[in-house]
Amino acid sequence: MNPTANKPSEAPRKGDFEKSLARLEEVVKRLESADLSLDEAMKLFEEGVKLSRECQKQLEEAEGRVEILLKKADGKVVAEPFEPEEESS
Repeated sequence: MNPTANKPSEAPRKGDFEKSLARLEEVVKRLESADLSLDEAMKLFEEGVKLSRECQKQLEEAEGRVEILLKKADGKVVAEPFEPEEESS
């Protein structure tokens, strides 16, 4: 038995988050349309929940890595609020 055969990769491949988020946006748009059967809507909803959880997990992992990088010399983590730049319209 190979112990690494079923082991998931340590970090998601670059672009996986963006692909998952883009697919989640497509799923939401489809769910908002009125031309879906109940069965199709349920399948899309299940896919959306899975994608949402995957994205959340990746964001939490990224947050953890950032916190590690922000550790002070004394070993304490200093959490600083992230304030994104405002987009110009």
